[in-house]
Amino acid sequence: MLKKGNKLYSILTGSCPRCHEESMYLDENPYHMGKIFKMHERCSHCDLKYKIEPSFFYGAMYVSYGVGIAFAVAAFVIAYLFLGAGLIEAFIAIIITLIVFMPVIMRVSRNIWINMFIKYDAKATSKSLNS
Repeated sequence: MLKKGNKLYSILTGSCPRCHEESMYLDENPYHMGKIFKMHERCSHCDLKYKIEPSFFYGAMYVSYGVGIAFAVAAFVIAYLFLGAGLIEAFIAIIITLIVFMPVIMRVSRNIWINMFIKYDAKATSKSLNS
């Protein structure tokens, strides 16, 4: 299911959307808060420029809203329906979930956003080496 060439692979691993060879981020751990948005300028394998234009990743805020809602709904369903918590406890579970997973939500949102505009190219690595 998670093989190179699959958008889901790039989204979940944070790898280059064109060649899937390296991480886009300087630090792969999203919980190092000082480095959460630090990205390589370009992919060292296919030379893809990650920041396509100034303020490119502002659009990821819209994706972040949707991903955050998905996390909140999952937290509610688990707390309220599966664990039998009341509405107040379920609300607290949602807040805690969003706080704990905030760095992951931000990274995944950026990964989704860039993958909406760039498609996988299996020959991208060989193109950059031959040029």
